Amino acid sequence: MNKINLILLAILISAISISYADVVSIADSTDIPNSEQGILRPVKGLSMAYVEKKFGIAEHISDAIGKPPITIWTYPEFIVYFEYNHVIHSVVPH
Repeated sequence: MNKINLILLAILISAISISYADVVSIADSTDIPNSEQGILRPVKGLSMAYVEKKFGIAEHISDAIGKPPITIWTYPEFIVYFEYNHVIHSVVPH
């Protein structure tokens, strides 16, 4: 092979390796069941407005208690704890 053919071959191999890429799909973490029971529940950081929009109105809403104020929303399958207006934890009761 002459030099031109070797150079063209090297360029072709480089172009093939550069154009290859993996596709990574990341699901929205708010749509993944996140408990051992497979129940979808709110994750830390979500706002009260978003939780209400996504999960509906809670069966019971406690008054804010303490400093910082903690509010508890009770749903049929889980309980959500808010600090100010954001989720700090959600649990599935036993």
